[in-house]
Amino acid sequence: MIQGFPRADGRKGIRNAVVVAYLVECAHHVAHRIAQPFQDQGAQVIGFAGCFPNAYADRMLRALTTHPNVGAVLLVSLGCESFDRRGLREHIQASGRPVELLVIQQKGGTRATIDAGRAWLAATLPGLADAPRVAMAPEELVVGTICGGSDATSGIAANPAMGRAFDLLVADGAACIFEETGELIGCESYMARRAATPELGQAIVDSVAKAHRYYATLGHASISPGNAEGGLTTIEEKSMGAYAKSGNSPIVGLLKPTDRPPGGGLYLLDMVPDGDVRFGFPSINDTEEIGELIACGAHLVLFSTGRGSVVGSAVSPVIKVCGNPETYQRLADDMDVDAGRILQGRADLDQVGREIRDLVLAVAAGARTRSEALGHQEFYLKYK
Repeated sequence: MIQGFPRADGRKGIRNAVVVAYLVECAHHVAHRIAQPFQDQGAQVIGFAGCFPNAYADRMLRALTTHPNVGAVLLVSLGCESFDRRGLREHIQASGRPVELLVIQQKGGTRATIDAGRAWLAATLPGLADAPRVAMAPEELVVGTICGGSDATSGIAANPAMGRAFDLLVADGAACIFEETGELIGCESYMARRAATPELGQAIVDSVAKAHRYYATLGHASISPGNAEGGLTTIEEKSMGAYAKSGNSPIVGLLKPTDRPPGGGLYLLDMVPDGDVRFGFPSINDTEEIGELIACGAHLVLFSTGRGSVVGSAVSPVIKVCGNPETYQRLADDMDVDAGRILQGRADLDQVGREIRDLVLAVAAGARTRSEALGHQEFYLKYK
């Protein structure tokens, strides 16, 4: 039975974290020190390192600080950055969440701001711990999926198993989001055939073509030396594996970062910016991609790996699905699901898919993922 935290916008959260958000890199250290004593009580740090204004970063922080898993927000500003701190505070206030803004230059420096921030957290956290809960159905969940540290086993075990879990969750009425167009080059015609409408199918084709142009301009595709060492020799091979995590359900929508799914079903997230290349690679690391899925409302994220990854995330739990039996043995403490059993003949795709779906529901009901238990709260937000 899932008991969610009700929000004023009608959504429900599966966690009730307090977020400490820094609005420029100069405030990062202070924000981290404020949150440090309260991490076991749900305090998490997110933020934007840049000083010059950026519309993408503003949209991202507005979405993340009002995510259904967030119950309160402390904003930490240096004071001379260009980020619209007052606008962000007003946006959070309008959502009904407790919010405080500390400006280091006005507060008296590092020590004074840390003391003020810790006092605010100490006063705010008890209210979050006692917050009421209400029944939450599976169709109210938003689930994201990503692959990282991929090898050949990702595409033949972990990703297909997550795809089966997606099919089950979609059948339950949940919204499921897979990404990203830059790692789906060569699969656009298959996705177009699964689109709910011809117009959506063409939009998917166009979005992958845009990603292809973007990477061609940069002279580098979304494939790493580690992928090659793990048996992935081309972007097409990697794309086929990445595509497998989408399952077989019809694709009902194409989202941009911070877009919310309007209802249940399967959605593709287009992470590549429109227009000319401006800020370099659109998905510089897995943590950024996780953040964009969460900004679309994902309550939790499925993360497949073959080579191994240890990252989690702030705001939303991350479930690790490992496709490589040897990696699972080495990194068992970081992995939630052993999908390598499929390769060993100890389980089939349907069995592991059901296991992943059941774990999603258990985590939504309060069970902790491995990355949560280990204290992982990675977060990365860049210019885009």
